Amino acid sequence: MNGPPSSIVITNENAANPPRSSEGTAFQKSRSLAPKAGARDDKQKTSASASLAVKNDKTEGAPSLPSFGRGGTKDLDNRQVFWAFAAAGKTLADLHVNYEQQPECPLQRIENPNEKLNLRVEKMKLSKDKSTLTYNSFLTLGGIPPETYEYRLGNRSTLEWIVDQYQVSTDKRSGITNDPNREDDPEYIVRLIGQVIHVSLETVKIVRELAKYPIVSESAATSSE
Repeated sequence: MNGPPSSIVITNENAANPPRSSEGTAFQKSRSLAPKAGARDDKQKTSASASLAVKNDKTEGAPSLPSFGRGGTKDLDNRQVFWAFAAAGKTLADLHVNYEQQPECPLQRIENPNEKLNLRVEKMKLSKDKSTLTYNSFLTLGGIPPETYEYRLGNRSTLEWIVDQYQVSTDKRSGITNDPNREDDPEYIVRLIGQVIHVSLETVKIVRELAKYPIVSESAATSSE
């Protein structure tokens, strides 16, 4: 039987014909089932030795470990590549955590002269080529860079997520209305759109820069030497 024995066992002397007691059971607790300390230590030593053997194994079938060298070669560039990834991670964290403090991407603001000044959102809509965004009947935002849509959250870009989520809607069952507009900050959603586009563009730029530093497996690096 694999693994340590159960802490409750049938006693050998009464296994064939267990007596019927008031408790109605022939089971009792074992007093000597705990594994010996020496056996446990030997097992731990064996496990540690096996782990070291895997780390030192250079034969075929050994686990592949990541290598940050250019072209799969280990050289002095490894440290430079590491710090490039570290700096990129720090910049990305600042971009995405503090997105509301980022500058806005400059967009064309096309105002309808036949409508009163209005920055309230009801339901926004992107054009077919996604270069312009109809904010409302008064305002249209144009000149959206195509690279904006390269950074995606799941199956859609961040801008498309904003367009879908930032609209006035009423839940049919509860009757509760969701209104993303801020009466104390009418420019909030317009500003947010510019900031989200800026974050998307900067993210794409950073990811493209990281592509210059390919990560290859240890096995690939060894075979190229």
